[in-house]
Amino acid sequence: MEIDRPDGRTQNQLRPLACSRNILNRAHGSARWSQGDTIVLAAVYGPKAGTKKNENPEKASIEVIWKPKTGQVGKAEKEYELILRRTLQSICVLTINPNTTTSVTLQVVNDDGSLLPCAINAACAALVDAGIPLKHLAVAICCSLTGSGSVVLDPSKLEEQKMEAFMYLVFPNSVHSVLPEGSLHVDGEPMEHGIITSVTHGVMSVDDYLHCLERGHAASARISDFLRRSLQSQALGNPSKAA
Repeated sequence: MEIDRPDGRTQNQLRPLACSRNILNRAHGSARWSQGDTIVLAAVYGPKAGTKKNENPEKASIEVIWKPKTGQVGKAEKEYELILRRTLQSICVLTINPNTTTSVTLQVVNDDGSLLPCAINAACAALVDAGIPLKHLAVAICCSLTGSGSVVLDPSKLEEQKMEAFMYLVFPNSVHSVLPEGSLHVDGEPMEHGIITSVTHGVMSVDDYLHCLERGHAASARISDFLRRSLQSQALGNPSKAA
């Protein structure tokens, strides 16, 4: 069943994407990512010598600092930092620069929904800009669930407030990059989704979760294509936008 969205989008339609890199002079890498009116600025500093206490000195460490648009850092922001750190650690090659720390700062410019996925996409673009070794690119999407059971992609702030549940999904640009050789089948069944991160808020059934996963995976291919084109065009000195 089709639902009416305030901005006229279909359930599967993403907001316009835009990305620009190398916009901060003092950072080693930076990126500005926007999805509609949600905008996040990411800055990468490092790698710098040394790791924090309780970190493995034989590997590189990733530090994430979240800066809200206004106010103090609270419980939600600390959760965002944790999710981002785990996500970025999983895509970075941590053995190349051991006993170093790379800091990633996320500045919220504007929040109109799907904020964490926007920040993850910004951070990934900034890591590329900084030349940090990555196993693969990663893209994030928010899938939300209405009271009638419909899945809505990339919800705005107004839409988020009306949803029964929503989930943040992070996918690699290729399933083969996160699944070891020979593991593309489990018990004879194909594994179609190599998920990097999955975070759910609210209550949803297993069927709803799998439905969100399927829709999110399809949308991630569009975001991944945009990110690749963005990196290629900016290597030639052109900003990138997509409707």
